[in-house]
Parts: sequence; structure tokens; C-alpha cells
Amino acid sequence: MRASIIAVGTELLFGQTVNTNATYLSKNLNLMGFDVMFHYVVGDNPGRLKEMIDVAFRDADLVLLTGGLGPTQDDLTKEIVAEYMGVPLILDDNALAQISEYFEIRKRKMTENNVKQAYLPLGCTAFYNETGTAPGFALEKDGRVAMCFPGPPHELEWLFEHCAKPYLATLSDKKMYYRIVRTIGIGESDLETALLPLIDGQSDPTIATYAKEGECSFRVASQRDTMDEAKEAVNQMLDSVTDIIGEYIYSYDDEEIVNVVVRMLTEKNLTIASCESATAGMFASRIADVPGASAVMGASFVTYSDQSKIDVVGVNKETIDEFGVVSGEVATEMALGARLKAGSDIGISITAYAGPDIPEGYNPGEGYIGYAYGDKVGFIRINGLRNDRSRNRNFYMMHMLRTVYRLVRGLPVVEY
Repeated sequence: MRASIIAVGTELLFGQTVNTNATYLSKNLNLMGFDVMFHYVVGDNPGRLKEMIDVAFRDADLVLLTGGLGPTQDDLTKEIVAEYMGVPLILDDNALAQISEYFEIRKRKMTENNVKQAYLPLGCTAFYNETGTAPGFALEKDGRVAMCFPGPPHELEWLFEHCAKPYLATLSDKKMYYRIVRTIGIGESDLETALLPLIDGQSDPTIATYAKEGECSFRVASQRDTMDEAKEAVNQMLDSVTDIIGEYIYSYDDEEIVNVVVRMLTEKNLTIASCESATAGMFASRIADVPGASAVMGASFVTYSDQSKIDVVGVNKETIDEFGVVSGEVATEMALGARLKAGSDIGISITAYAGPDIPEGYNPGEGYIGYAYGDKVGFIRINGLRNDRSRNRNFYMMHMLRTVYRLVRGLPVVEY
């Protein structure tokens, strides 16, 4: 089934608000097997909105609209959709009761214009909103479906997950199953090249690759008559994928690499200590984002200056003088020093020139990750090759995680 998305709101056209709703809806529709054809943005203008709905339905059977369901006079999405579909608005008692309760719980007075939000198109499937005052709905006529959601992202996402998903599942006789696989250490072009024998001529299951900052992911999906058939097709394809690029895969279930690393460390009863220069604690902060991190994070040292590397984790001044502070030798001593000082099983470090201003003779983003785990002690050279400080720092952090992942899994620690 083909779908299009219309985001309603003049603030979107003015650039005052970022249209994250379209991203969220596209991702979830795609994962459910719907083909998203177009994104549209239109201001709070009745004539232009009606025209846009007509345009959207020329290329899609399903049109999702976000925004314009509020209590004010310029919130007209619901009214225009009902007019376009040729049905009147009627007062929905359940919606009115829920809106009234929303204000009562918060001990706020409900104004008269909030009653406007309780009117819904005749014959629609109502999506009652437990996170705000604006209900959404789905309205079908002559094989075409319009779905309306409020603009605030937390409300839209709640309604989509709890109301729209079950409704959308009824629109197709086929069952969709998918897995999202995450990789690190292989670029998108190399990933696609490696998987071309599987991608070429694919019909079902399908493989779609996506580049992300510092990593790549891909979706394997199948749409069959039964869920068991779809699962079997996807899992068979994953076996073939694993045979080709298994060493780069760190998750088959769309997990962040930091979650995978913390789980691995926990399961093996290992602790880790970090010594960070260019990232200034980003690695430790990401570890700390994961519940249970206290069981694996021994200590974190931020040693930005040359002297702090010497004083805090015991890097030899002679090493800095001979090889430079951004070098594999210094990175190795930082990792060893962090491990020793914290009494942890693993030491990991980063020293780099994140840019944009760098000393002569170095490349933008050049750096070194040091590691120490048992008798595995050494470093890898890493280069973001970006003249973008923020992106380089995030790149280093991701590949510190990658290095720990490969160490713990017993894989060779290789440069990227």
C-alpha cells in the first residue's frame, strides 16, 4: 500500500520547528511494509491544505497528516479532511470525557475552545490520546484512508504505537517481519558491494542498507502470507548475510553498540577504565548512559594536557617527546595507565587532533586508540578525515566502543 505524509504548520515552513514527525512516521511505515511515496509540508491555510490532500491522494492510498488538531481557530486539519472526505464532524463523548479528565487531573480549567477537539469525522476510527488533549483518527472512504495525528512528537508517537499500528495492520492481508542488523568497521559502499550477490534481483526478502555516523545498518524484511513464513525467509537470509560479513555485525536486533558492549562486559564480569584526551569523557559518558554501567565502569580519566597524561596515568615524558602526544605509543601508555590505576580488566584510550586547527604534518581528525586487555596491548590509528571537530570526536568514541567489542569477542583489533 502506498502512503504519503503531510505535515501541517506554518512554523515548519518558517524553519521554526524541525519536522521530526515525518522521519518517525516514514521509518515505522516502511518497517510495516508500506511504501512511502512523498513528504509534503503546508502552512495553516485551508485552501492550500485541501489542495495538498488532493495531490497526495493522486499517488497514495494512505495519507497521514500531522498537526493542526489543536483548539485554536487556525487548527483546521480535521475540518478540512472531513470536508474533503464528504462527512460531517460530530461530538465524540468519549473524546470529550477524556479531554475533561485531562484538565481535572491537572487542576486546570478547561476552556470552551477545547471542546472543539472532541469533534471527530462521522464514521472514523478514533485514536484517543492519553498524552494530550487532541485525539487522532483514521477515516476511510472509497478505498482511501486519511489518518490524522497531533503535532507534538510525544503525542504522535504514543498514538501511532498504541492506536495506529493495530489499525494499519488490518489494511494488509500479508504479514511483515523484519530484522535490523547493525555493523561497524565497514563503510556503506563496501557493505553493499559485499552483499550485492544477495541484493541483486531480490524480491522477497529484501535488503536495504543505511549509513549512520560511524557505522552502517541494514534491514532484512519479508512479507508473506503468514508470520512464520516471513520469519523463516528473513532468518535464512540472515544466515547468508552472516557468512559474508559476520565479523562486522554487532547486533541483529537494532541495538546501540554501547548497549551490546556493556552487556558483554557484564556477562563476562569484566571492568573497564578509559583515558580520554580528544573526547574529554564522551566514551565514559556513553557507557554511563546504559543501566547497570556501574558494574563495568571502573574509572574514567580525562587527560587533556600533556602534563595530565604524565601526572594522572603515568605516561612517560620521554614517550611524548620522542613520538608526540598524538601517537600510538602514547595511546598505548594511556590505556595501560588507566587499567593499572583503576585496577580494571580493560584499559581504553584516545589521543587525537580533532581539528579544525591542527599542527603541521598531521591530517584533520588523525588520532590513535590505545588498548590493554590481558596480553593484548597496542594501538590502532584512526582518522575521521573530517574538518569537523564534533563529528571527529563522536567518530573516535564510536571506534573506542568498536575496539572494546572486538577485544572482548576475541576478534583481531584492526584499523578503520
